[in-house]
Amino acid sequence: MNNGHVNPAKRLEAQGIEGLGTVYYNLLEPALIEEAIKRGEGTLGKGGAFYCTTGAHTGRSPKDKHIVRTPSVEDTVWWDNNNPMSPEAFDLLHADMLAHLQGRDMFVEDLYAGSDPAHRLDVRLVAELAWHALFLRTMLRRPERAELDSFDPEWTIINCPSFKADPARHGCRSETVIAFNFDKKVILIGNTAYAGENKKGVFTLLNYILPGKDVMAMHCSANHAIDDPDDAAVFFGLSGTGKTTLSADPSRILIGDDEHGWSEKGIFNFEGGCYAKTINLSKEAEPEIYATCSMFGTVVENMVFDPETKELDFTDSSITENMRCAYPLHYISNASDNALGGHPKNVIMLTCDAFGVLPPIARLTPAQAMYHFLSGFTSKTPGTEMGVIEPVPTFSTCFGAPFMPRRPEVYGKLLQEKIRAHGSSCWLVNTGWTGGAFGTGSRMPIRATRALLTAALDGSLHNAEFRKDANFGFEVPVEVPGVSDVLLDPRRTWDDRDAYDAQAAKLVQMFSDNFAQYVPFIDEDVRAAAIG
Repeated sequence: MNNGHVNPAKRLEAQGIEGLGTVYYNLLEPALIEEAIKRGEGTLGKGGAFYCTTGAHTGRSPKDKHIVRTPSVEDTVWWDNNNPMSPEAFDLLHADMLAHLQGRDMFVEDLYAGSDPAHRLDVRLVAELAWHALFLRTMLRRPERAELDSFDPEWTIINCPSFKADPARHGCRSETVIAFNFDKKVILIGNTAYAGENKKGVFTLLNYILPGKDVMAMHCSANHAIDDPDDAAVFFGLSGTGKTTLSADPSRILIGDDEHGWSEKGIFNFEGGCYAKTINLSKEAEPEIYATCSMFGTVVENMVFDPETKELDFTDSSITENMRCAYPLHYISNASDNALGGHPKNVIMLTCDAFGVLPPIARLTPAQAMYHFLSGFTSKTPGTEMGVIEPVPTFSTCFGAPFMPRRPEVYGKLLQEKIRAHGSSCWLVNTGWTGGAFGTGSRMPIRATRALLTAALDGSLHNAEFRKDANFGFEVPVEVPGVSDVLLDPRRTWDDRDAYDAQAAKLVQMFSDNFAQYVPFIDEDVRAAAIG
């Protein structure tokens, strides 16, 4: 039995998916919420938001992600970073998952990944949970109803949280599995209800496909000046570094908060929604993001709430530090109508330094920018991955290693070419710790970070006096209006300067040791920018 709106020639039966219960095609938000509540998947919250929990998995499971090793991708996938799966094992997994779905109701959403029609990907989600359909419908680009009549999905995601993989039979690591088959254009997700796997699955696809079209795929947020789409900026960074918060600047137009492409025409958002962390979110500091948590259709994940009043507790992390809300991009008042921008004038790399060594902002040469892009230094913050319970210093190349199916140098060279071609200014911004390492120091004041970014984006920071950092060689402003001079020199924020020097030396060595893996693959100017 089928309900909803779909291209009649592209029902699931045409894809060999048969024997299901009722299939709900492209339901709109009210119907999806009704179905989710009827099925006990969650609770209707304040303002019509949907509250849910994701069970044992409250973050991504990157170690359970696999790519099917076929001749077509053998020489282009970065196998050191991506677990292989044999075609035979995938076929068994696919067949067993479809058998598991027999007689079950499923929810199908046909969606676009990419606001630029020239580079977008047509994606179909086949979901066991109605709220997963709501989530991805929120996060990707939603076709007009008339466009669904001819929608032809290029890729299909089958997501079944109730299915448990068999590692021995399916060639995977555990009962949880996320498997990509680039020949069959299918992603299989099992034994995890964490909705972010759907979103990052699509991002992984685009990270593989777009570089082949000379389009840079970026784990970044983006915005542009209110009256000038060509005055654009991108903000690279892992979860927890401030991509969503810092790009949602009321004085600029938000293009998107997490995933973008940089084509021959400029930048474009892959998504139609935002996925914001809500731990300690406040009405005073982030009023618009805060407000989305009580707006119709917003998906609120893993947050504690009062069962009677439905008031959310933004400070209670007893379920997870990785509590989140997913809302449509247009819920932010200054969001772009078309999610497009020009070539970025500013490229900002966000890092969350748990060592307390890096300054709040530094100006980078193009070669230094490539060095820090390939290094991707940050700290994994609690909850973003299974098992992370306190900040863990890490090097995640391109600020998104878990989503990179190709070697890092592919992305690094593409970015370097585009920065050089368009004269972008590059900055490293530390949103991590100051006055000491994690456990001793404190988080960088967001007001200071915003003031520094404003100066960088409006061009005034280029007029400041700069000093050369003794540890990393980049330029650091000496004085910026509205920002403490002491904050700009991290060594001065420490009570024990010798302890700072020791910590800095340790971090420099970590950078040097990590970067050795890229030296054979990079140009001489980037090699020269290496520290240590």
